[in-house]
Amino acid sequence: MGWNIFTKNPGTPGEIAAVIQADCSTLKSQKTRGELGAALAKIVLQYTPSDIRQMEQNFGRSVRDLAPEYRKELEEAITAHLLGTYQTIRLMEQQGSFRTLTAPVMEHEQAYWEMVAAQCRPGPGDLRLRFLKFLLAGFAMIVRQEPGHPVGMRFPGGDRVQEIDGVYYCPVREKAGDVDAALCPFCPALQTPEVGYLHPPVDGSEHKKQEFIDNCYRYHNFNG
Repeated sequence: MGWNIFTKNPGTPGEIAAVIQADCSTLKSQKTRGELGAALAKIVLQYTPSDIRQMEQNFGRSVRDLAPEYRKELEEAITAHLLGTYQTIRLMEQQGSFRTLTAPVMEHEQAYWEMVAAQCRPGPGDLRLRFLKFLLAGFAMIVRQEPGHPVGMRFPGGDRVQEIDGVYYCPVREKAGDVDAALCPFCPALQTPEVGYLHPPVDGSEHKKQEFIDNCYRYHNFNG
């Protein structure tokens, strides 16, 4: 599974795309989060920190027209997320942590790899790095059950991805239809209520915490 990224000539775009298709089929077939994590690690750890740095540079060029202050904050958030996810995969692989993750991968989560395969066909850009982006996002969302965008990340307009009492909220969760390659349909985050930020009970009981979540659903029309 995967190709040797350390070779000078990893293959033509068509050959690389064919390997990615095969890798996506393998990833889709994993039954538990641990099995998926281990399969992801075999691919991701063929990449190096220099590949992460290249992704960061590419992202920096893509947002160069944004306001300087916002661009700097966004670049720092994405850099920390990419490198942090890569290092988490490495650490979990070294510690054998994937063996403990026995929860099943849901059918709609398996469909993520169909989307990735469709998005990683020959075309403009570096196929290897495009695939790595989806691998890291898939690990965060499916194996770790975390948002595809890092907690604290600010979107235009000021809203941020939040974690409140173990529940994730994202201000663009319902914008998935705007782009073909959206991570949103596969993200465990809920849509941030339009009325503003949520404030959970402080030191509340489990009953109060669940009541807080239920009220959010009832009164803020989540589309999670």
